[in-house]
Amino acid sequence: MQTTLETLGQLERRLHVALPKAQIEEEIQKRLAQLAKTAKIPGFRPGKVPLKMVAQQYGPQVRSDVISDTVQASLNDAIRTQNLRVAGYPRIEPKQDVAEDEFGFSAVFEVYPEIKLGDLSTVTIIRPVVEVGPADVDRTIEILRKQRTHYSPVTRPAQTGDRALVDFTGTIDGLEFPGGQARDFAITLGEGKMLPPFETALSGMSPGEVKTFTLTFPSDYHGQEVAGKQAEFVLTLKSLSEPHLPPVDTEFAKNFGIASGSLADLRAEIAANLSVELRRKVEGVLKDQVMKALLTTSQLVIPKSLVELEAQGLRERATNELKNRGVKTEELDLTPEVFRPQAEERVAFSLILSEVVRQHGLQARPEQIRTLVEEAAQSFEQPEAVIRWHYEQPERLNEYEVRAVERNVIDFALQRARVEDQPTLFSALMEPAT
Repeated sequence: MQTTLETLGQLERRLHVALPKAQIEEEIQKRLAQLAKTAKIPGFRPGKVPLKMVAQQYGPQVRSDVISDTVQASLNDAIRTQNLRVAGYPRIEPKQDVAEDEFGFSAVFEVYPEIKLGDLSTVTIIRPVVEVGPADVDRTIEILRKQRTHYSPVTRPAQTGDRALVDFTGTIDGLEFPGGQARDFAITLGEGKMLPPFETALSGMSPGEVKTFTLTFPSDYHGQEVAGKQAEFVLTLKSLSEPHLPPVDTEFAKNFGIASGSLADLRAEIAANLSVELRRKVEGVLKDQVMKALLTTSQLVIPKSLVELEAQGLRERATNELKNRGVKTEELDLTPEVFRPQAEERVAFSLILSEVVRQHGLQARPEQIRTLVEEAAQSFEQPEAVIRWHYEQPERLNEYEVRAVERNVIDFALQRARVEDQPTLFSALMEPAT
């Protein structure tokens, strides 16, 4: 086998491969002979079919398979010989200028780039300093109470927090429009799921009351066919219920898995869970800053082939997610080009991250992975069973290995960058203003 490597660009290469045709013909004959042992052709017993007839019937397919396998095997051998790190998938091209007794082809591909890591000592990273306090536990308990809200019918006028069951019909220029009608539609006043003028019209209505009102859809409304237009609605309040929150007592604590029914135990459990969430949030904030620092200080050429693959993957995931939500993706312009900027950033960070890990030995250690699995398992009723399940198959640990590597890289960056601790409220960090 003869190979020649041609440089087409910064990362693009063309690898020429030539090998004797006799090698291919020999493999074809070998496979036909093997096939003749089991081939079934009318008039002949298995294993007694003449090789010529086997070649006539199966020859083209066998030749195609042999050429395909030969191209793949010889390409892999040539790549190893040339010590190349191929990024993406090679594009195979036929090669015409070869000797009569040779078979040749060319493979066009990109190679992984050389990466020059930057100096993180010039970067400032803001590290949130925050603790879980009693007020944070109180806020969580209120959220849990709202999750257990029950409603009872009332006949008074509607107010914030009430759940209303309504019928409504909307028209524009006297004509009904898609999405403008509903029957037995539940609305919780104050949730903000309806346009403000709609909730304003509903507020103060009593069960059985009918009201006609107008509203103008925002110019940036998601339904383009009605955006910026004025509509008239006929609204009927069929029934109204007011919310009742459960008391914070022994029964409340037991409902959330506290066998003792102790409110102190419930608060301790909530504080522990919030601490886990907080640690992950802080890690996420630091990771974003480290990611940006590595991207801005490092130098590399991003392989286009990897960006194309990543953009296509992002598009497929977004399309599937929207379909699961009931969105008709055919009406959306979800081309890979839309995801290209995000894909470029993700590919660049992945390459830089791998280089940082390689150069500084930041691979995940078994004890780190174990710690992460144990942390995740604590939220289940049988933690040990969850841990065993993860270790039954190595691929189940992949997520935790990635997280361990990310932690190592974050720690690496914090040791080299300028770090400024910033006191922060739990609520401000977990629910930033939009």
